Amino acid sequence: MPKLRVHNVTVSLDGFAAGTDQRLDAPFGDGIDEGLHDWMFAAMKDHADGKQGVDVEFVARSEDNIGATIMGRNMFGPYRGPWENEAWTGWWGDNPPFHHPVFVHTHHPRPSVSMKGGTDFHFTDEPIEAVLARAYEAADGKDVRIGGGPATIQQYLRAGLVDELHLAIVPLLVGKGERLLDNLGDGVAGYEVAELVSSPAATHARLVRRTPAGAQPGRRPTR
Repeated sequence: MPKLRVHNVTVSLDGFAAGTDQRLDAPFGDGIDEGLHDWMFAAMKDHADGKQGVDVEFVARSEDNIGATIMGRNMFGPYRGPWENEAWTGWWGDNPPFHHPVFVHTHHPRPSVSMKGGTDFHFTDEPIEAVLARAYEAADGKDVRIGGGPATIQQYLRAGLVDELHLAIVPLLVGKGERLLDNLGDGVAGYEVAELVSSPAATHARLVRRTPAGAQPGRRPTR
């Protein structure tokens, strides 16, 4: 059964995944750009060079069997409110790294955009369950990944829809911004830590959704 997965979401020691005042010259917000994602960029380079290691393994897992991605508008770009123009097509240039359908949550839908390499951005204000259903259909039997940001991941966690969540915890203190694991209510009770390993650069925690007693493994809870 296809899964909904989250990978490579990096948080500081005090739990922040995004800073304040995200904008064009500060994609992750103030106070968080320096150093937070160094482990991932280094691991991506090592992976491309054929090297191995704990960080490289987690980066490699993030690309395995993914057929569609879901993200929030904050991950797609720095602009808020109605689209003043539709020239913005993401942070990633003409050939984004996804190479499959991407569904962008926004209160201001716009026409879909097709990019080089097979990435198609679809903009939607539908409920998360409807977006997830569209993503599963587009993934054609493969898993779906949530790319971010924190608020979008929180919505799916609260609803108990995330099957697997990989957190990378790095030795930085940020002090303010968006915490990933805030505002989850009872949603966090549905998850348990299945793996915890460290490299010199990051501690990796893999959370999985608990299977209720008597339920079939892999079957999503009804709501």
